[in-house]
Amino acid sequence: MGKDFGSLIKTKRLEKGLSLKKLCLQVKREDGQPISVSYLNDIEQGRRNPPEGLIVVQIAEALGLDKDELLK
Repeated sequence: MGKDFGSLIKTKRLEKGLSLKKLCLQVKREDGQPISVSYLNDIEQGRRNPPEGLIVVQIAEALGLDKDELLK
């Protein structure tokens, strides 16, 4: 699923014309800091497993995706 999840995120991000950095600035960790570009890049490339709930919800909101679908 990691590769499929990452590919979907990357495709939607590019469709919206968002850079990795711009998307990262919209997605905050629990401590309020944005996720790192390298972390998001690793997710998109399938080198990391999909993130936990809070981050997935924020990615979904930023990209206009259904959060419940991404959380599966």
